[in-house]
Amino acid sequence: MIKVSETAKKRIVNLMEDDGFDAATDYVRVGVKSGGCSGLSYDLKFDKSLGEDDKVFEDNNIKIAVDKKSFLYLVGTTLEYSGGLNGKGFVFNNPNANRTCGCGESFSL
Repeated sequence: MIKVSETAKKRIVNLMEDDGFDAATDYVRVGVKSGGCSGLSYDLKFDKSLGEDDKVFEDNNIKIAVDKKSFLYLVGTTLEYSGGLNGKGFVFNNPNANRTCGCGESFSL
């Protein structure tokens, strides 16, 4: 399960509308790929369709699609949004990460 904070939900809905997506029917695709200064990095984008091996969750009225491989790295993660002058944007609070980089965009297990 992946959770979405209230601040992340508001930002996701705004961004989806700006990009021609509908939060009621479309998905936030969350994934993990090789790279970043800690070995693995997060991938976040919008999608209108699902893949054959996707797992789908809904939290805070946001539909989340995760491919089967990425799901193992993301179980229990909360997606948050930090705005303001020193904000980082979207932040992944991942209990599975042993180490994260300073920018918060990559991690290792």
